[in-house]
Amino acid sequence: MTMSFAQLRAVYDRAPSAFDATGPQAARLATLGWTMIAIATVVFLVVMALLLVPVWRRRNAPRVDGPAEPVSERAWILYGGTAIPALILAGVFIVTLGAYDSAAPRPNGPPVTIEVIGHQWWWEVRYPGQHVLTANEIHLPVGRPVKVLLRSEDVIHSFWVPNLAGKTDAIPGVTNVAWLEADRPGVWRGTCAEYCGMQHAHMALSVVAQDDAAFARWTDSERAVSAPPADSGTLEGEQAFLQAQCVYCHTVRGTLAQGTVGPDLTHLASRLTLASGTLANNRGNLMGWIVNPDRLKPGTKMPAVPLSGPQLVAIVNYLESLK
Repeated sequence: MTMSFAQLRAVYDRAPSAFDATGPQAARLATLGWTMIAIATVVFLVVMALLLVPVWRRRNAPRVDGPAEPVSERAWILYGGTAIPALILAGVFIVTLGAYDSAAPRPNGPPVTIEVIGHQWWWEVRYPGQHVLTANEIHLPVGRPVKVLLRSEDVIHSFWVPNLAGKTDAIPGVTNVAWLEADRPGVWRGTCAEYCGMQHAHMALSVVAQDDAAFARWTDSERAVSAPPADSGTLEGEQAFLQAQCVYCHTVRGTLAQGTVGPDLTHLASRLTLASGTLANNRGNLMGWIVNPDRLKPGTKMPAVPLSGPQLVAIVNYLESLK
């Protein structure tokens, strides 16, 4: 799926909202949210009314000499302070359990399963049954539940695509399960919802929902190793890339680059963003990211790559061929 810079910017500038549900799991959680807001509003109005009643009665009551009529404080504490709040909280608890239970789908057949692994500060995405490996971008078929196996390689992260599902933590040494399902094609922004360090705010990912045919084409393309250079310029770029320090951290399947520290770059040019949603994937941003990543994303673990001008141009030409 390709998008213009303006289209991508529109997606990333539009604030993700759990109340703008575009999938069944998110819809159930949105309904729960509105239910709790309604209950809280009613409770607030009742409390405000009860606070105003004594004021109104005092202003309109006739003046009486002598001690005031005693009020049953024990009854107010028992019913207003204990029994009624307990009933309300018990009801909210039951409604919440029902919403979360129904948010976990029960697919008829084997679901699409993906692994999402949190790193500081990017997301590794694997499709184990289809031998697909990518980064910061999830593709899923419309109308089918997708099982997401979540874990972390360093600190606690939290995987959240507000328009499609609730938050689920990614914890080192533990595999948690989340579910995604979209009821129409589109692109949504996901994020890390647990503070995880300096660039927590720039740990985003794109979720692309496609019809079955488009999803099959994408997986077929991603499964393939990188195509050999088609011209002398791209060949020169490949050689420059393999001689640079990039190969110690990144993999390009089908070449000698087999690093596993950073994202797999085999199909880098087909992705929507760079640096985990921080930059649109275009030539200028790619050059800037290679030359000085810390300026664009302070604290990133990717080091600046010392290259001459011709080397940089050649490597960027090569990376832009990885589709």
